[in-house]
Amino acid sequence: MAEQTAALTTERTGTPDKTGGKSLATRDDAVYIAPPVDIFENEDSLIVVADLPGVEKEGVDIRVEDDILTIKGIAKYNQPATVLRQEFSLQNYYRQFQLSDEVDQSKILAESKNGVLTITLPKAEKSKPKQIKVKVG
Repeated sequence: MAEQTAALTTERTGTPDKTGGKSLATRDDAVYIAPPVDIFENEDSLIVVADLPGVEKEGVDIRVEDDILTIKGIAKYNQPATVLRQEFSLQNYYRQFQLSDEVDQSKILAESKNGVLTITLPKAEKSKPKQIKVKVG
């Protein structure tokens, strides 16, 4: 699994192409940072653990398209009162990874708990190690 860099696009807004046809997707106006991730491997799967502080379950968008795993998180913070001075703000998160054919994309699972996103990428049967028994003659 390799990290993939791609432009964040939106289908709702865009710039008309030069021929006057369909609008071309343009970059989203929101600012994104790449969340830190750890990737683990066991016999049955790859496990991606991403740190997404401030992102609730409803703010997580995980997609697989054209063998690219996309993680997008929208952080929310409910201000307790009127802001007098603000020295920090939560950032939104965006990261992509290229998936190999070792991953069974139909069985991907995700769980979010306390700002930590865990994505389980099960290995396809053909990529799991198999032991071959030797028969004695």
